[in-house]
Amino acid sequence: MKKLYFLFTLLIGFASFGQEAVITGYVDSPCPSQLGRTVEIYVDGTIDFTGWNLVRQANGGGFTTNIDISGLGTLTDTFAYISNDAATVTSEFGISTNIIESGSITDNGDDAFQLIDGSSNVIDRFGEDGVDGTGTAWEHLDTYYYRVDGIPANGGAFSSVQFTYGALNLLDGEGLCNSASALSTLVPFGTYSTTGSATATIAFTAPTDGTTYAPGTTSVDVEWSTLNTTGSETVDITVNGTTYNGVSSPYSITTTDGQTYNVTVELVDGTVIDSDAISFSVGSLTTVADITALRADVTANGTGLFYEITGGSLLTHTDGYNNRKWFQDSNISGVLVFDSAGTIATTYAVGDLVTGLKGYTQEVNGVLQFVPFEDAGVIASSGNPVVPQTVTIADFNATPDDYESELIEFQNVTFPAGDGTATFSTGTNYDVSDGTNTTAMRTDFYSADYIGSVIPTSVVNLVGVGGEYNGSAQVYARSLADITLSNNTFQATDFNLYPNPTSTGFVTINTNNASPVNVKVFDILGKQVLESNVANSQLNVSALNSGIYILKLTQDNASVTKKLVIE
Repeated sequence: MKKLYFLFTLLIGFASFGQEAVITGYVDSPCPSQLGRTVEIYVDGTIDFTGWNLVRQANGGGFTTNIDISGLGTLTDTFAYISNDAATVTSEFGISTNIIESGSITDNGDDAFQLIDGSSNVIDRFGEDGVDGTGTAWEHLDTYYYRVDGIPANGGAFSSVQFTYGALNLLDGEGLCNSASALSTLVPFGTYSTTGSATATIAFTAPTDGTTYAPGTTSVDVEWSTLNTTGSETVDITVNGTTYNGVSSPYSITTTDGQTYNVTVELVDGTVIDSDAISFSVGSLTTVADITALRADVTANGTGLFYEITGGSLLTHTDGYNNRKWFQDSNISGVLVFDSAGTIATTYAVGDLVTGLKGYTQEVNGVLQFVPFEDAGVIASSGNPVVPQTVTIADFNATPDDYESELIEFQNVTFPAGDGTATFSTGTNYDVSDGTNTTAMRTDFYSADYIGSVIPTSVVNLVGVGGEYNGSAQVYARSLADITLSNNTFQATDFNLYPNPTSTGFVTINTNNASPVNVKVFDILGKQVLESNVANSQLNVSALNSGIYILKLTQDNASVTKKLVIE
């Protein structure tokens, strides 16, 4: 696939243009904490940047985040950089001048930017207004984009072909910051030229090289553009070794599940003047019984494959950020459904048991995501109780993957930040402590009812969805009801439950005192299947079928829950 895509409809000529600033590129930094995310601009002529702003659009939500770039002063025929960390720019690219730092440079591959002058005019734009870049031709997750030579400022009339793009995830693990190659060897910062080429060219504009389409796709339109042609040229296309002459864009290719298509276009005028090539594929569908089997297959075969989860998945939480939904199965294995495209039109509620979910897998910041490609889920039942499993902070921190996307509960914990006046903010980590160990509670980005509430100063029980961020454990509280005052002192470490798993028909429950223990046993859907008052330390579970259950143990007005496996 060619490195450059060309916009040919907007070009009038390639003469140097004056007194103009353009967005030339961006790098989605792979460095720790994403330090080094940077926008590059080029100044052609002389410009006084007093009153100018670089404005970011986050997740298609409109251009609302103004970044004042007046500090650039007056520049002439040079590059300038707006970065969240100037030191990383210097280290990775050897650039030490014309840099402004801003913590608002947080684009993670789907955001847009525009340049606004001192009179509030849109001078140039990257990205479509009101569109989240995920899944678009201009997505740039963990990679870069860079302006095609000779493309002038677009005044807001953005087209994806005005830029070239690195392959998605190209920069993962790269950079001196990761003890790998400097980003300057992969990202073409500082190379833009106001003068373009006059050579006749052809380049694919869709699909992006390496695209994988969902199973069931029966045809794909490939599209290309040409530049500097005279009108006498024709185009030939070759699909998996078979050539078709005199074709036009778009060209439809019939497709089959599980197949890869290698496609070349040639611009011909007696001889081949120029060519471009891409490859795309159509995925095949793997069926798995439940989320546990899904995770096992991902462990064996990696991410990026397409699945149908035929069994029931219980919805435990949903929020407004990219239509996220958390499900877990009867084995209490969980998965995050990440639906930024809004593919699922069906309305699900917490407690719904859903069968037939279809999606593909990806891993983001250490968390497995299930991205739907079809609104295929069927609600098998609703109103099912959702029971969290009690875990200790020590266990959670040690193995966050074991609790990822599962509903869990910490008992008798405190928020060190609570001083009686501090309140919860959006998208923020707050320490949660049991007195010995500490983990993080991550707050919601949007509408959780605890945002703005005073952080508790007393001991609480905290329920939430287990997660992590690049290996650091985090729990996501769903609502204020998940943060409840605790008057008990019954810790998860105050009892022993064994054998677990059990195949003997009995389990032994030992606690720190001799009072009877009330035991309620629930199946994974929250249905109570057994209740017993245990005074002799033994609970008879011989009537229960093999499977996973939640035990709620209450002693002296204190309660705890625990997972039990019966073989």
